[in-house]
Amino acid sequence: MASPRRIELIILGNELLLGARTNEHLSYLASELGSYGLSIARNFVIQDDASEIGKVFKDAWKRSNILITTGGLGPTSNDNTREAIAKALGRKLKFDEDTRISIEERLSQTGMTLTEKVMKQCYYPEGFTLLPNRIGTAPGLLYREGNKTLIMLPGPTAELKSIFEKQAIPHLKKSNFLVHEKNSILVRTAGVAESIIEEHLTPIFEKHPNIKVGFCSKHNLVDIRLSPKRPGLSSKTLKKTAETCKQALGNHFVCFGATPLAEVVIQMLAERKKTIAVAESCTGGLLANAFTDVPGASQVFAGGDICYNNDAKIELLDVPESLLLQHGSVSAEVALAMVTGVAERFCSDYALSSTGFAGPGGGTKENPVGTVYLGFYSPLGAWSRKIHFMGDRPTVKQHAVNAALDWVRRELLEEPSLSGQPSIEEWALAEILK
Repeated sequence: MASPRRIELIILGNELLLGARTNEHLSYLASELGSYGLSIARNFVIQDDASEIGKVFKDAWKRSNILITTGGLGPTSNDNTREAIAKALGRKLKFDEDTRISIEERLSQTGMTLTEKVMKQCYYPEGFTLLPNRIGTAPGLLYREGNKTLIMLPGPTAELKSIFEKQAIPHLKKSNFLVHEKNSILVRTAGVAESIIEEHLTPIFEKHPNIKVGFCSKHNLVDIRLSPKRPGLSSKTLKKTAETCKQALGNHFVCFGATPLAEVVIQMLAERKKTIAVAESCTGGLLANAFTDVPGASQVFAGGDICYNNDAKIELLDVPESLLLQHGSVSAEVALAMVTGVAERFCSDYALSSTGFAGPGGGTKENPVGTVYLGFYSPLGAWSRKIHFMGDRPTVKQHAVNAALDWVRRELLEEPSLSGQPSIEEWALAEILK
């Protein structure tokens, strides 16, 4: 089975170069391709300029076996990718009636009408294959020339992911650019530093020199991706190594794959038929949002209160005013009162609370900026925990959310489970069926 010699990306967007948004396309595509043992050789981020697109495309097309572009397929004057690449390849644009009908039907559902500008998305270079957009209007495009494949994806991330996973990936498999089974495994951990994780796992990796190991640390999580250094390593060896890592990690191990912490906690609570509630100050609703981002969360998530000032803590959670005056709102005592109050308010089996100084202002000598007190309530009692996080305000908040979720996860692991964590075989099957 042939493997591509080179993969390159061209990502369009003035807003990326202005810093108005982050380059999520690169991280997503690199992760997806990496799960098949492929790596990106070069990534370009360029302006929405036709001449620049044509120039960069010609150079990248000469070098690449797979070239992926993102953005510039929409209806505005800044969307020039389709036209620029058609010109570079000497291809005329053709009109597709099926795309027009699809766009018109989608727009009618939102009360909008099909305009001349929107019709721009119905054109495609001759010789290209249209990749229908099931959740947006601009279709993707695919073109093959000898041993080269060009994939053109729209800019909105959800649309890009849908087209890439459901249509582009099957095309790449048929053309023997990808193996039919993902040959990498992600091991997710929480609550411990990357250096400690590496120390735990290095003896295992030293026994498997043909396995490539990548670490990614973010917001109290550390992901370890295992993949072959070269073709020929069996998936059985990867799975066995991943299972060995799981055993070595103990309670630091969260799951195989990139399942969010909140989803893991919801699964654990659901199998026990238990509920949870949250009381938030410094995290400002992020903890509740983490739960409600998971489909089906209502079976375990009872609700929550965002009590940012002291009056709200007193009125909604029955936190004694004397406690606030004596210890301050950022304290172990208040975190305990908050978590107990919200558990009683929502009649939940478990509860979490957060209060702290996320920065950049505030803080005291005893509790500097970055200090967060978490509260945990269970049928066995209630506890608080003081943690200090480094980083800016959003980083401290997200660290606090993940630390709170990990606390629940670890406590639940100590309790009897009905079914336990999915095995590596169950996870691998789920990945294949995606």
